[in-house]
Amino acid sequence: MPAAPDAPPSRPRAKELLTFARRVAADAELVASLPLDLQGRTWIRLEGPGGSEAWLIGWPPGAGTGWHDHGGSYGAFATAAGRLTEQSLAARLPTEGWKLLELADGIDREQHLEGGNGRAFGPHHVHQVFNTSAEHAVSVHAYYPPLPMMRRYHRSGQVLRLEQVEWAQEWA
Repeated sequence: MPAAPDAPPSRPRAKELLTFARRVAADAELVASLPLDLQGRTWIRLEGPGGSEAWLIGWPPGAGTGWHDHGGSYGAFATAAGRLTEQSLAARLPTEGWKLLELADGIDREQHLEGGNGRAFGPHHVHQVFNTSAEHAVSVHAYYPPLPMMRRYHRSGQVLRLEQVEWAQEWA
């Protein structure tokens, strides 16, 4: 049975966000329109599918995010140019009620993404992304629901410590 004309649009999940990120990453004209800076990351906000938010991000050599999560949002990203490295934790971490966690052995994952390769993730994903190459990288990131906040972490060995909570209104 078809949906009623006034039915709300379906909410995109990680797989749809990754498809969108890959499609935008393949748009050479849009990717070339991003101003690049040798000193820090640059970005352009984009409209994502189904009410999601998206970002086209430029990464100079050495730039990175540090450890963080996405405040309970699903997400995906794809590399449009250059090469990015993602380090992530292969475990579902509690999102609230803690400030310090001791991580189990074998929890670390690392992957290198280039040339349209991407990654989708669920609402409990903790990772860091960085550019260790000598050239700029560009990537596309999409989140649903739009990021309400991001938690930033400090990692020392197997200990992950909550350092800061950033709220969306602080980014405006």
